[in-house]
Amino acid sequence: MTLTIGVDVGGTKVAAGVVDVDGVVRAQTRRETPAEDVAGTRDVIVEVVKELTAEYEVTAVGIGAAGWIDAARSTVLFAPNIAWRDEPLRDFVGNAVGLPVIVENDANVAAWAEFRYGAARDADDSMVLFTIGTGVGGGIVLGGELLRGAHGIAAELGHMLSVPDGHVCGCGRLGCIEQYASGNALVRFARAGARQEPTRATILLDLAGGDVEAITGPMVTAAARSGDPVSGTAFAQIGNWLGVGLADMAQILDPQLLVVGGGVVEAGELLMGPTRRSYLDALAARATIPVAEIRPAELGNSAGMVGAADLARRR
Repeated sequence: MTLTIGVDVGGTKVAAGVVDVDGVVRAQTRRETPAEDVAGTRDVIVEVVKELTAEYEVTAVGIGAAGWIDAARSTVLFAPNIAWRDEPLRDFVGNAVGLPVIVENDANVAAWAEFRYGAARDADDSMVLFTIGTGVGGGIVLGGELLRGAHGIAAELGHMLSVPDGHVCGCGRLGCIEQYASGNALVRFARAGARQEPTRATILLDLAGGDVEAITGPMVTAAARSGDPVSGTAFAQIGNWLGVGLADMAQILDPQLLVVGGGVVEAGELLMGPTRRSYLDALAARATIPVAEIRPAELGNSAGMVGAADLARRR
């Protein structure tokens, strides 16, 4: 059985796994990411690959990294959470471990994993993944292939415009959907609600020790599950904006499926309920035309490893 390694590189950890052709992770390991140390991060990637290849015979390595990857899938052009700028990661790791290597955007590898083995495994043509975490990422599969774009940086879905002249985004634009449908947006909406209507946020404020600025995403989720009105409204707000963004993708691409992943999706129907309602409302005029179903992602934290490994196998 052909085995490959998938490496998921984030701002805080490097996770690597040996993955078989069925998308099953046979073994895995992880290390902390020395995010400000370029050479150190490269060395950690090599270290985890060598640890796994010492026990398993593998044919290739796929690396999923948060950042912009060039069209050749070799160089990290820019990474927001790691000090990589025009980093020739493929050649460095490949030379160090003696195996073929590809480098891909982290949201792209997650999208590929969900298309091949996860929530969209019954699709044979197309899907769009929105990842809802601290920010908003995305991946697009069309015609059974990842859409990478002319320069390798397609599917930056978090930076579609939602609100003209809205909140300042980290990308420099105003009003990106990332500012309205992300984990950070959830916390911002909850804090604003707690300030304006503290009597409707008693559960949330109790979890935060009475300090609005101490409110976190997990607190908002816990409070919403306990019936806190302000927390429930915060989820409704980000779900509304996410549903609008999904409807835009349905109008533009007409994919078979739309998948929502990332850490915030663990809130379940707190997020998915208002998202589906907003999506259907936005597409009400298409009532007689089929539209893509929305599904939560299934692979969780293993998606990065599984997708990167499978893309390496298909190199």
